[in-house]
Amino acid sequence: MADSPTTPAAPIEVWVTGIGLATSLGDSLDAHWDALNAGRVNVDETGFAPYVVHPLAPVSFDTQIPKKGDQRQMEAWQRIGTYAAGLALDSAGIKGNADILSRTDMIVAAGGGERDLKVDAGILNAEAHGTEPPGFLNERLMNDLRPTLFLAQLSNLLAGNISIVHGVTGSSRTFMGEEAAGFDAARIALARIASGQSDIALVGAAHNGERKDLLLLYEFADFNLKNKHTPVWARDAENGFALGSAGAFLVLESKAHAQARGAKPYARLRNVVADQSRRKSPGQITETLTALWSKLGVRPGQTAIISGATGAQPATSEEKAFLAEHRDIAVRSTGTSFGHALETQFPLGIGLAALALSRGAIYPANDSSGFEIEKTDAPTQIVVIGTGHWRGEGMALVEAVMT
Repeated sequence: MADSPTTPAAPIEVWVTGIGLATSLGDSLDAHWDALNAGRVNVDETGFAPYVVHPLAPVSFDTQIPKKGDQRQMEAWQRIGTYAAGLALDSAGIKGNADILSRTDMIVAAGGGERDLKVDAGILNAEAHGTEPPGFLNERLMNDLRPTLFLAQLSNLLAGNISIVHGVTGSSRTFMGEEAAGFDAARIALARIASGQSDIALVGAAHNGERKDLLLLYEFADFNLKNKHTPVWARDAENGFALGSAGAFLVLESKAHAQARGAKPYARLRNVVADQSRRKSPGQITETLTALWSKLGVRPGQTAIISGATGAQPATSEEKAFLAEHRDIAVRSTGTSFGHALETQFPLGIGLAALALSRGAIYPANDSSGFEIEKTDAPTQIVVIGTGHWRGEGMALVEAVMT
């Protein structure tokens, strides 16, 4: 007789037990909550003029990266990320716990390293004169760049630095791919814990928005917001994103693992879904977001949305069209308050959603266009939406935990 089919085990409940944020608004959860409720925005409209940038708020890296030698060998984005990761470990109560850290998986979303601006400028200026012989570019790159500079540009060095500084020595994965890397980092971490392959994971990303090389890169495609900061939903005429410096890390763990060590949750991460629409004709992004929403499992109840909309077109208009189908739900834009931090935007949104649910409220609207509505009832679930400026769409469902 054939064996009777077995019922698949229910997914393991996954809690957010640690949140580490280092952004233009500060580096503590209280500082972020206070700033969001006050509608404060930290923006630099002159230092990189005509481009608008959200600079990192002053932080003391020594508190999370005590060795100066470690700090010196990191680029700015790695320091930001390692710092935010330490904050998340502190928040979860596992900082310095060698036993737990040795079993903690790490899933990081990261871009490439920073350029040597002096070398790049010299090469571009020489090439512009058009008098250099063939092979000039290769010769300059070989002679002007230190081998260690190439190593510092490796995307997986953020995870390496976190491991060295904080002792996180479980498995490690690094995803590249701008906003979509953030979607997949959260999605894979959730899937591993929900299936029982992992008990606890450190998940997140970091971005240094105060980089002239990035501003040049995005200016080639006319993505940069120029001259004056405006809320994301009010950028119909002056579209574009303002780069933001930010690190956002989360500690995710199974409910059982958290309860065994007496940890309290900020929220539950229930689902993460992602896709990549073809974006060949108008409306395809809206269609993809609608399909993702149907797969997310949003339940009837008090719902809010935290959107990572960039302000760049046409992606933001198509996301706005999707959100218009849910006008009864309060929406908050991270791009208005924090700028756009590429890989970091989605983990940042999840962290803010978990923080808001733990505080029993969604923070006030910060939008001059009237698109964001106020909400006084405590949300029981928050949907985090990410729409990549160029490609990729993702959603996460974060729920309140009644303990």
